[in-house]
Amino acid sequence: MMPVHYSAPELGFHTITSPLATQMPQAAGAAYMLKSDDERQGDCAICYFGDGAASEGDFHAALGMNSVLGGPCIWFCRNNGFAISTPIVDQYAGDGIASRGPAYGLDTIRVDGNDALAVLTAVKEARKRAVEGKKGVLVEAMTYRVGHHSTSDDSSMYREKDEVREWNNQDNPIHRMRAYLVSQNWWTEAEEAALLKAHKTDVLKSFSRAEKLPKPKLGEMFSDVWGMPEGEQVPAIITEQKAELGRLLKKYGQVWEPWKKELSKFVEQGEDVMDCGGPGS
Repeated sequence: MMPVHYSAPELGFHTITSPLATQMPQAAGAAYMLKSDDERQGDCAICYFGDGAASEGDFHAALGMNSVLGGPCIWFCRNNGFAISTPIVDQYAGDGIASRGPAYGLDTIRVDGNDALAVLTAVKEARKRAVEGKKGVLVEAMTYRVGHHSTSDDSSMYREKDEVREWNNQDNPIHRMRAYLVSQNWWTEAEEAALLKAHKTDVLKSFSRAEKLPKPKLGEMFSDVWGMPEGEQVPAIITEQKAELGRLLKKYGQVWEPWKKELSKFVEQGEDVMDCGGPGS
């Protein structure tokens, strides 16, 4: 499994994918299956996507399929205002994503995505309607992406830092939930301080353990994500990649010489780092 592409089949969680909206037709198919399976009555599919995915063709294909074929499905859109660097004003001219639901005949709910309790209430109602009506329900949660889209994204290039700071101070869902818990006398500043201290200790201990683990072997970079089944031949493209690395190391080996000692931590015992991945390895 690739990093952050989690799945848990035993819990009904489909593997996360990076391409936008590819999961949406799959969710429509899963909902249709649930509608048709007598043993799965009462179950419901839920598909999470963002405002950027709602600009993809698969969004319309999925909602069209679900509206015609039916099947209990919650279409949960997290509208955080940006598709990477593209603001919503450059994505659509209509009233958000919620306005598209009625066009497909779907019950639709728009909710404050920064209010955890409001979101819980909205999803409960959406599930009730989806299961009872054996149909899709669209939920648009209006929120804000406070962080960068990814490690390769610098959001300060397309929005002001004051905008992020204002959101963090005024509408942060964690702050809002904390304020609610405190108002109900269910949480205190002392409890929070103790919890944060305990978590910091756990994180630092985990860092320490990870830093002491042996480095992975260089050859593992060619291992398949899921691993090769026993007796199955290594794909030709993997063999070609290993050969290409071997050619590059032999041609530009002197470039890596200063790091040869460090690279040796990644190779098999007795293997020459400069020959790693080459033909015959």
